[in-house]
This record gives sequence, structure tokens and C-alpha cells, in this order.
Amino acid sequence: MGFSGGTMADSDYDILDERFRRCIRRSAKVERLYEGCRWAEGPVYFPVHRMLVWSDIPNDRMLRFDEATGTVGVFRQPAGYTNGNTLDRQGRLVSCEHGGRRVTRTEHSGAITVLADRFEGKRFNSPNDVVVKSDGSIWFTDPTYGIDTDYEGHKAESEMGACHVYRIDGQTGAVRIAADDFVRPNGLAFSPDERRLYVADTGGTHVPEGPRHLRVFDVRDDGTLAGGAVFATCPAGFFDGFKLDTEGRLWTSTADGVHCYAPDGTLLGRVRVPEPIANLTFGGPKRNRLYLCATTSLYSVLLPVNGIQAC
Repeated sequence: MGFSGGTMADSDYDILDERFRRCIRRSAKVERLYEGCRWAEGPVYFPVHRMLVWSDIPNDRMLRFDEATGTVGVFRQPAGYTNGNTLDRQGRLVSCEHGGRRVTRTEHSGAITVLADRFEGKRFNSPNDVVVKSDGSIWFTDPTYGIDTDYEGHKAESEMGACHVYRIDGQTGAVRIAADDFVRPNGLAFSPDERRLYVADTGGTHVPEGPRHLRVFDVRDDGTLAGGAVFATCPAGFFDGFKLDTEGRLWTSTADGVHCYAPDGTLLGRVRVPEPIANLTFGGPKRNRLYLCATTSLYSVLLPVNGIQAC
């Protein structure tokens, strides 16, 4: 079903900058594909299967949407209170598990390999979102949302005492801190050329007047980061998960829909969705179908832009 209140789908979009007109088709409605989640998160698209997998964290399950048939089924349950997911360069599922406080990889055989569950002998808080760089390195955020209560994991004290961004070396498996000046690091994604890394900070959930913004870092050749300036501040709720298209535009979740930012930080426009969005990803054979995990439901909208391959 669509959520257009007028002719075609005009009411599904807010154009704030003329550049946004090239990013949407006003005849393309936002469609609800499934409802029945408690907190939908972590969508990842499998091109070979034309399948979207996403997390329903409080229900401790992962669901799958078959793009060809439109059917939804259970992918994995229990699922370790999995949150963020992505694919590595071999098409294997890489997941952040709140329950096990770890980052795992699902092999093609179905076996699960633990990539990281500790740093310097201390357990992670609750790995949240993850992205794989073309050199095989795995980058993930580690806020405390999965140990704050029993709702999205298992309530526990933080062994780290802080929330960082980490990098797993693609060759050695060694783990190191990539950025250590966040309150609650959350979603993260690379620019199309991988020279920039965007990271959301949702620290306002825990600290009065805390951050609710996106920061951008330069990625050095040795895999270290520089900079970290604020790229954009969220005008509605928090930036959680986000992805970039091939032109470097950033499409991000917020409390009032999807916000699209130009590479220069200008807010170009919004895709309206009737529920707060936690995360999103590009899918479809041409990577031009934007899938949206929005609280209780899965939505999608077809766009005239293409997501980058590492979505």
C-alpha cells in the first residue's frame, strides 16, 4: 500500500533543494511491505537471492523478504538480538549481535564465525552497525543500547566504560580502536571512493543536550582516520542508519522519514514515512530500491538513483 494523500505520490516527498528533483520520481509511492516487528533494524540485501534480510531486535529474530514473490518469512530465530548487518566482499553475512556482544560472519555453509567479541580482554558493549571496506577491513560501532536494558539484549554493566568505533583488519583479524571521541556511535558508511567515513552519534539518548549528528572523517591510506567534523545535525529525532548513493548523496533515517543530503552537507529533501526509521539500504537488481526499516514495519520506495555496491 502507498501513503500518498493526493494525485500520484506527491505527498510522499518534500523538495527542499532543486537538486532533489533528480533523486525521486513523484509517481513512485512509499509502500509498506510488512508489519509486525517490535523494532525493525539492520537491513541487508542479497543480490544473488533477490532477498532482503533485516533484524527485529526485541523479538530476537531476523526476517527475510523475497523480492520476487513479496513474501516474508523467518531467516533466523533466535538471532542473538542481532542489530546491524552487511555483506563482505565474498557475499557472506556480517552481523552485530547485541546478545553475544560480538561481530559474527555467517559462512556460505551456514556456520557462524566469531570475528570479534573482545578488545584487550574486555567484552564489547553491544556492537551496533557494521560496514566492510574493499580491503576486507570490517568497521563497527559499539554503543551500549544492547546492555542498557533487557529489551534489545541482556542488561549488563559496560566492561569498556566507553563507546568507540572499531576496525578489524581484513588480513590479520586484529582489532583496534578507530575513533574514541563519541558518546554513542551508531550508523556508519563509507563514501563511494572510501576516502570518507561517516559516523552517526546518537548520544542525546543518554546525555542531556547530547549529540544527534553525523560526523565525517578522512580515511588515510593506512586505515586510520583524520578530521571528524560535524557533517549534519538531525532536525527530527536522531540519525541512526544510513547509506550513500553512487553520486555521494547520503540517505539517512530520522524520526520523520528519510533525509537526503548532498555531499556538501545540504539537506536536499525528505521521503515521508508514517513511522520513525531506524535504518535503510539499497536493493533490487539495479540497487535503486530503497528499503526502510521503520519501527514496526518494512517499507520501500523506487528511486532514479543507485546505491553504492558496498551497501
